Amino acid sequence: MDKIINSINDIVWSQALIILCLGAGVYFSFITRFLQVRYLKEMVGLLWKGESSEKGVSTFQAFTMAIAGRVGTGNIAGVATAIAMGGPGAIFWMWMIAFLGSASAFIEATLGQIYKQVKDGHYRGGPSYYIEKGLGVKWYAVVFAVATIISSALLLPGVQSNSIASSIKNAFDVPPTVTGGAVTLLLGLIIFGGVKRIARVAEIVVPFMAAAYILMAVVIICMNLPEVPAMFGLIFRSAFDLEPAFAGIFGMAVAWGVKRGIYSNEAGQGTAPHAAAAAENSHPVKQGLVQAFSVYVDTLFVCTATAFMILFTGKYNVVNPAGGFIVENLPGVAIGPEYTQQAISTYFPSIGAGFVAVSLFFFAFTTIMAYYYIAETNLSYLNKYHSRRWMLWLLRILILVTVFYGSIRTAELAWAVGDIGVGIMAWLNVIAIILLRKPALLALKDYSRQLKAGRDPEFNPTELGIKNADEWKTLK
Repeated sequence: MDKIINSINDIVWSQALIILCLGAGVYFSFITRFLQVRYLKEMVGLLWKGESSEKGVSTFQAFTMAIAGRVGTGNIAGVATAIAMGGPGAIFWMWMIAFLGSASAFIEATLGQIYKQVKDGHYRGGPSYYIEKGLGVKWYAVVFAVATIISSALLLPGVQSNSIASSIKNAFDVPPTVTGGAVTLLLGLIIFGGVKRIARVAEIVVPFMAAAYILMAVVIICMNLPEVPAMFGLIFRSAFDLEPAFAGIFGMAVAWGVKRGIYSNEAGQGTAPHAAAAAENSHPVKQGLVQAFSVYVDTLFVCTATAFMILFTGKYNVVNPAGGFIVENLPGVAIGPEYTQQAISTYFPSIGAGFVAVSLFFFAFTTIMAYYYIAETNLSYLNKYHSRRWMLWLLRILILVTVFYGSIRTAELAWAVGDIGVGIMAWLNVIAIILLRKPALLALKDYSRQLKAGRDPEFNPTELGIKNADEWKTLK
């Protein structure tokens, strides 16, 4: 079974997908004239604007829901894996996919807003909705919905619960079965409360968890401030095969940097548009800009914090593709969150492992919540003509079983299965947003025009010639 899963993973994550994701980021960056730089101030300002309604969550709640999905085990265990498989240079490529991917994130989130609709009393949207309404290809939309339900409910949650269980086992010696049972029970209490409860939990937990983790990283960075220039130098040299110690693994650095970068920040993957569509906004571009900024928060802040802590302390191994290790500073230590635990323990021996375990719990748990919301949204899409309540209950049971099973299976298998889920969604969504770029670009041009005129932008799809944006028409 392991060989079959790894073979599928290799096919899904071929060089073609890496080129597609990087190429899409470069393309969207140029055609939007690098909005990720031009509108940076606007992105931050929009976070605090917008109110929730009976149908939609607030801008900030949608932001935290998206961050809940983006900031997960990829920010701790995923960064460690990138360094282990691609060397320090992999971090540079994580930065690159975040910078370029923020443009992709803008396009997909804006499309999610444009083509959202009210279902079950709430705004629903995402790739399935904009593929059907925007591209007019229903079978493609159904394929994405089915693939996303399978990925979000069966393939991806196990990575998060596995990392929670392994880090808590390492820190507190709690058996994975106990941790898995507790996480499953807590998740059940939340997901049976619906979308609004997920948004409320994310709104409270996400800012707290990110701030505490970044604060710890800032303390460690300040303790090593003179070494910061050298650390940047190591990352840049390694990224371009100029560091003798890591010569010959350039391809691995690019591949694992992009792979773990997409897994972490989800730019172009098609998950964040679900949260973006749930927001109440006067113009789709507002949520598009907010979601572009969430990529920065995930990778440029949280992932970089993890990378610096690991590299400062030297608590990592780097695998040699030909066999053995290029660097083996942690003999016998499995690739994953333990790198970060040992890095923090170097400076804070009494709390290091426990702090990472608690941080990872919050990071990964909120990501599982986001996965459930994404799966539920796509199930709602499939059930738009016929409501099948039993399917919602089946989905909830499946994700709870997956979470428990993931906590007790091997980490290698969990990550391989999770990568397949991410890769399939990325293939389907990136192609879709490239084909459907025009409505998002028209919305951006309209937003810029109204902003320059000194107005609070409001969206009218009819004036822009955008068809099937039915929910916006009812708001006029």
